[in-house]
Amino acid sequence: MTAQGGTSVIPPALSVEDVQALLHTQPCEEIGTTLALVGDKWSMMIVIYLATGPCRFNQLKRQIGGITQRMLTLTLRKLERQGLVNRTVHPTVPPQVEYALTPLGQSLREPVQILGQWVLQHQDELQRSRREYDAKATDDPEGG
Repeated sequence: MTAQGGTSVIPPALSVEDVQALLHTQPCEEIGTTLALVGDKWSMMIVIYLATGPCRFNQLKRQIGGITQRMLTLTLRKLERQGLVNRTVHPTVPPQVEYALTPLGQSLREPVQILGQWVLQHQDELQRSRREYDAKATDDPEGG
């Protein structure tokens, strides 16, 4: 991972103290803030669908499935605030609203694809780990 100037944010070998200090630097705080804003399930799905081209609200709602109107509205507003999505109102009756990725939003396509490939590559292992963890949690509800 690199900072704005192209230097590495996370050096290869750090002491515990170095890691703790690094976590409170501006680049790491910005990474955390941004991931909290765009790294949730709905934001990622919206970015994936909008990567194929502009969509109207109800098109997005149908394509994503399972998202409420309120959650879609909130997520689109959040992505718009971050500069990842443009909202265009067309002067028709009734007004048509279209959403599209901005150039910044388009730049998320590659990282999202890489993450998706990683999930697909490791999905069996991830599912197995969840099952094993859940089985242990059921056997030992105290977590000890």
